[in-house]
Amino acid sequence: MDKLKIAIQKSGRLYEDSIKLLKDCSIEVNIGIDKLKTTALNFPLEVLFLRDDDIPQYLEDGVADIGIVGKNVLLEKRKRIKIKETLGFGKCRLSIAVPKSLSYNNIKDLNGKRIATSYPFLVEEFFKKKCIDTEIHEISGAVEIAPGIGLADCICDLVSSGSTLFMNGLKEVETVLQSEAVLASHLHLDSTQNIIMEKLLFRIRAVKKAKNNKYILLNVSNEKLEKIISYLPGIKSPVILPLANSECSSVHSVVNENDFWGIIENLKALGARDILVLPIEKIIL
Repeated sequence: MDKLKIAIQKSGRLYEDSIKLLKDCSIEVNIGIDKLKTTALNFPLEVLFLRDDDIPQYLEDGVADIGIVGKNVLLEKRKRIKIKETLGFGKCRLSIAVPKSLSYNNIKDLNGKRIATSYPFLVEEFFKKKCIDTEIHEISGAVEIAPGIGLADCICDLVSSGSTLFMNGLKEVETVLQSEAVLASHLHLDSTQNIIMEKLLFRIRAVKKAKNNKYILLNVSNEKLEKIISYLPGIKSPVILPLANSECSSVHSVVNENDFWGIIENLKALGARDILVLPIEKIIL
């Protein structure tokens, strides 16, 4: 049977979330110690475990058909591959950081500075667009120590919480790129590979949609029902069910996670009560 080959990090910040995504898509993968590849038990998928920096090259060469990789790595490597879907995890930013002791007003203060980074192409492109002249030093690993040992005046590195910068006496001053994990593919998949990929994308999008929404159930008196319905349309429209108390109804709907607390507060103000909130496993539209 034909299989689609997917490359994921063998270790690192995207590994666990990538495996969890497959599990959430109901794809069973046998994960063993030091495995380089494995085959899904219930989906035509072969999983390759690779270094994150190598995934773009493997995709361009067609060794892997699709892969989960950070957008920052994909853009830095500049390989001929295609982003198929953003995945919503591994979010971080590629940022310029300077010593806390350095007085910083705007990006012009970086003119002529030495910058240590593992992303020389992205940094060079950023400063070229800003018309700022810098000296880029490419290093791998432990970029944040470069100013402290005199290798550079400032750095450009991935930042999530900012705690590493703080511990090394640095402050974030400019954002070069907002990044997250993406699903990327080889440019020339055959018809069978495309069919399998679309099936996988269908599952991934259902999982993503579910994570961004909550299922809510609430009770409301019938005299206030119209106001609740007009405020809470749901995906299509809310579900209205009668209760044993003929003067009240039960309303079922889906709300976006980002707007959740504001919506709940307004529903309470409109007369909703007994609000029950449930997680959603998948949403198929």
